Amino acid sequence: MAHQSSLIADDILAYLQAQENKGMLRFITCGSVDDGKSTLIGRLLWDSKLIFEDQLAALEADSRKLGTQGDEIDYALLLDGLQAEREQGITIDVAYRFFSTDKRKFIVADTPGHEQYTRNMVTGASTADVAIILVDARKGVLTQTKRHSYLVSLVGIRKVVLAVNKMDLIGYDESTFRGIVADYLDFAESLGFEEVACIPMAALKGDNVISVSERMSWYDGASLLAYLESVEVARESLDNPFRMPVQWVNRPDLDFRGFCGTIASGRISPGDQIVVPASGQLSRVARIVTMDGDLEEAVAGQAVTLTLADEIDISRGDLLADAQRRPDYADQFEARLVWMHDEPLLPGRNYLLKSGALTLPVQITDLKHKVDVNTLELHPGKTLELNEVGVCNFSTAKSFAFDPYKDNKGTGNFILIDRFTNATVGAGMIDFALRRAANIHWQHVDINKESRAEQKQQKPKVLWFTGLSGAGKSTIANLVEKKLHSLGKHSYLLDGDNVRHGLNRDLGFTDADRVENIRRVAEVAKLMIDAGLIVLVSFISPFRSERNLARELLQPGEFVEIYVSTSLEVCEQRDPKGLYKKARKGELINFTGIDSAYEAPEAAEIVLDGGTHSAEELAEQVVLNLFG
Repeated sequence: MAHQSSLIADDILAYLQAQENKGMLRFITCGSVDDGKSTLIGRLLWDSKLIFEDQLAALEADSRKLGTQGDEIDYALLLDGLQAEREQGITIDVAYRFFSTDKRKFIVADTPGHEQYTRNMVTGASTADVAIILVDARKGVLTQTKRHSYLVSLVGIRKVVLAVNKMDLIGYDESTFRGIVADYLDFAESLGFEEVACIPMAALKGDNVISVSERMSWYDGASLLAYLESVEVARESLDNPFRMPVQWVNRPDLDFRGFCGTIASGRISPGDQIVVPASGQLSRVARIVTMDGDLEEAVAGQAVTLTLADEIDISRGDLLADAQRRPDYADQFEARLVWMHDEPLLPGRNYLLKSGALTLPVQITDLKHKVDVNTLELHPGKTLELNEVGVCNFSTAKSFAFDPYKDNKGTGNFILIDRFTNATVGAGMIDFALRRAANIHWQHVDINKESRAEQKQQKPKVLWFTGLSGAGKSTIANLVEKKLHSLGKHSYLLDGDNVRHGLNRDLGFTDADRVENIRRVAEVAKLMIDAGLIVLVSFISPFRSERNLARELLQPGEFVEIYVSTSLEVCEQRDPKGLYKKARKGELINFTGIDSAYEAPEAAEIVLDGGTHSAEELAEQVVLNLFG
């Protein structure tokens, strides 16, 4: 799709070249429900003569069948492509459209206004240069207007158009427009926008969309399209220090070793010095290789292969950076996180962090506060629900290179991935590295785990008993430890209830607290393994993710998962502490098996049938299996 041009018929090559040399502007439309976002973009396409004949015919037919404007064209239907969108008259998914004028090419993202689609809106805004925030002139600045303005500022958009729409419905009243502008500017003062252009318009009628409307002679500014064609967008990615995540190490033969990737920011030329933050090694660029031949310079956005003057260790996921302006390199940082999944965030749980071509295990070590995106107030919280925003501390399995998001979007963003489903659960923007982490170092000790275990003449292990409350875990674990003691083994039993009297007395029974409960116990068990002990852990530990976390802390063979498989019915019949009765009456919330999930092991080393055998028999089975 392109604007009308005589060159298309006269000289198609010249036309294509002209298109290639135009600048590109990405912008997003957002705002409250029914403010007219889809209608505005549809009107832009219509008035710019950017609709094909078959699209026009389909639009006219759809307007008669599904439109909201009577016999008139419903421009919103150009954007609302999903059946549910057309039936409900709302936008659900992000719709992208390309168009161009004589001066510029555009990609516009039409995003949902409803709160439950906040994650879609953030996705659309993440690549935009300008945001058009629509306000219904009849309603003024609403909660959703404020929420979208905050999210726009969160992803780093600094130029905003306040489009006061539906002016025709208030008789094109200037004072109403001025009042809305004053309210919005007062709210937006703390959001850090560089420029807010305020335009009154009636998208359905075309007022101030393509050209300035005579119906609002009191307005002396530009039309929306004129603003979009002329707004200067700082190309920060070119001015920022050179950064290129390595996506592939190209080694077709012994004579060539190149590092392939897309330049995230800055520019590079042969002879420039670069550094690999992971190792601190320096080198100089020898060649910039492309399919079309070597380049004298490459800039942000280009996919290239770099060869270096020196043979240094570089792998996929490493970052090549300007040697004089280096990125941060740390394993702990603070970031703002938008949660994008139905399952809530659980601090302490292991997720995967993906930044560029690098994927690392990561934990949220602290949810410092949640941000009420409607009021910008900060609130305490232990978890994030779908579409919520929080400020968190993160800890990765190893250090990696990054920049603060405000300085470099390309190397300051990341996504979080669920380790089991591979679903994207969150999107983050890094604020800064936690410098205090750099002051913590491993202290060497001469007596190690092996020497402590040799002294005790045993192999240290963690015997991790898991199952429902009442399954028999603690009884069996206690009997196993007695048998180990009689065999001369050095052991220690960590029981769920006992640990909650001390180490974990500050934790409740929410999912977030259960995750932290198991994380702490796993770390204690690891220390006891280091002491050469056989550690028996008896916890419900309902989530596979946390049991796997405990396993991954240890060496292969040191973690033995023992599933005491006792049915819920049997556990309720036993009910040794009366907890099931309380849970059934609603007197005890978040009780595992009743109103909180238990995820049974899928590949436990030992499975005990706790419903048909005695605790003594099962304990003997464990000892014979491991030490017989």
